[in-house]
Amino acid sequence: MLNLCLPTNGLVSSISHACTRSRRLRTDGRRWMSNTTVPVKRPRTTLFFPGQGVQRVGMATPWLEAFPSTAKPILDEIDATLNLPLTRIIAEGTNAELTLTENAQPAIMATSILILRVMEREFGFKTADRVDITLGHSLGEFAALVAGGYLSFQDALKMVRKRAEKMSQCSRDAVEQEGGEFGMIALVCESESHMKSLISGIHEFLELSSPGSKSDSADDIPAVQQVLIANINSKNQIVLSGSIERINTLLTNLRQFGGHDPRHVRLKSDSPFHSPLMRPAQDMMRKLLYQEKSDGSDIITWPGVMPCVSNVSGRPFKSKDQLKDLLARSCVETVQWWRSVKYLHEEEKVKRYVGIGPGKVGRNLVGKEVGMKGAVKGGGVWGITSPKEMEEVVKALDATEQADED
Repeated sequence: MLNLCLPTNGLVSSISHACTRSRRLRTDGRRWMSNTTVPVKRPRTTLFFPGQGVQRVGMATPWLEAFPSTAKPILDEIDATLNLPLTRIIAEGTNAELTLTENAQPAIMATSILILRVMEREFGFKTADRVDITLGHSLGEFAALVAGGYLSFQDALKMVRKRAEKMSQCSRDAVEQEGGEFGMIALVCESESHMKSLISGIHEFLELSSPGSKSDSADDIPAVQQVLIANINSKNQIVLSGSIERINTLLTNLRQFGGHDPRHVRLKSDSPFHSPLMRPAQDMMRKLLYQEKSDGSDIITWPGVMPCVSNVSGRPFKSKDQLKDLLARSCVETVQWWRSVKYLHEEEKVKRYVGIGPGKVGRNLVGKEVGMKGAVKGGGVWGITSPKEMEEVVKALDATEQADED
């Protein structure tokens, strides 16, 4: 089994500099945290995690360089847990290899938790004391459940890998059985009112184009003929998932009869996530979630250390059984990201949003939705994708820790 012992691709010569920088980062981080006492009242804070699509070859290497004593054991744990050299693929695989769903999903989830563990161990960040609620976009829900204390890292990693393998198989089966292309297309409208009208038009088309009466269940038509709204990401962006031919027919209908002509972009995914084609993955997840572990314990810990928002409901999980049900259903059902962020902003009164994981982690999207970009008085929206950004975010959290919630 391979694991990531040292930086590769010509980076070995820089290890001395990296270690020096690591010591400086750790010293500074602990100094900042030692000056902060957790107040009785502080701005409500959430951690959020990214979904598939943010993977990048080498995304774990900066963390290994800067914090080897924390990062290397976690990277070794990833390979040992999965019994495959995923960290080699992350560090030096081809982009095509890392982008495969069965690699990308566990790689993103694992890297997200790696970054969180660095923040906790190297900067003294006490997640349970300084965070009020977690959430994750699609795949990111697993990292949110780990951060919230509902799933162990190892259990989540194994489950994500199995889920991703099943999703890939679902896509291959659809192509083999029906031919054609399957994937996802993002639609962007001008405003919230346009978006609501567009969603109504999509639902109307899907009902009218189904065999039989409008009251027929979608289960009555083949999955390959179905299209689903996979994501409602913001007040003016949604994602459609399913047969590309079917989605194009829908778009043509919307232009000709619905008066809609949204900008649309084909996403870099050959799998129609959050669509009826993923039902086998949903069924598998349900079985995994209700199986006892080898020691007889439940895979889900309830309650966790803080609430975690469900992608399906846009609200925190209310019970262990509901968590299992909604987490399984998330393979097929719409990701209610906009509803989730609105809930946090309007009902939970969250003031500080910290995105953790590779890529930009939706920082700009969240900032736009809650009316904040970067740090503001008493709060802010930040993303941690590099050691330098972690320094900046920890300082910003310290600076806003004493701010009044009102």
